Amino acid sequence: MKNKKPASQMELVKEFFLKNPNRDIRVYEVVDWVRPKYAKVNGGKYARHPDKQVRDLGSMHFLIKVRKGVYRYDPELYKNRELEYFTPEQKKIILERDGYRCVMCGKGRKDGIELCVDHIKPKHLGGEATIENGQTLCAKHNNLKKNLGQTETAKKMYIRLYEIAKKGKSKEHDKLKDFFTEILEVFERHEINGHIPWDK
Repeated sequence: MKNKKPASQMELVKEFFLKNPNRDIRVYEVVDWVRPKYAKVNGGKYARHPDKQVRDLGSMHFLIKVRKGVYRYDPELYKNRELEYFTPEQKKIILERDGYRCVMCGKGRKDGIELCVDHIKPKHLGGEATIENGQTLCAKHNNLKKNLGQTETAKKMYIRLYEIAKKGKSKEHDKLKDFFTEILEVFERHEINGHIPWDK
């Protein structure tokens, strides 16, 4: 009889959740199942961190964290979440459209800047991985967006776009300047993000 192929802790944790879909499961239950299984297929070796693998799968959105120490695998939700990530082809289109430059600061690859393709409407708010919902950000502004409210980030972006349009000489630039002016005036009218200055 052939020996079973050695399995990683991660593979076994995944296997357990795949066999138990749509059920709230405590971490200790997973650990109790994984350890003897791991020892059996790995020559008696002790599985040291199956609990960490559960948390890692939660961070990777393979599992849903129901509450502390309790996780669930929802096949339908996981399948839908796969649609939230940009494909390599989409990333290429978005980067090319934005000229391989951050839409916030204008810096790009030529400046030695690391670029990210970001969801304008974040994934956790239902943002989809579409070309229209994608934008190019440098690592600095990608982190800034995560830490600032969406309206603050939006206002800064529109101010930057307004400044670019203002420098242009064509009718198209004038049209864009008017468009961004109207948007920024909405921020002022509703007294949103007044702490972010807009130099008209």
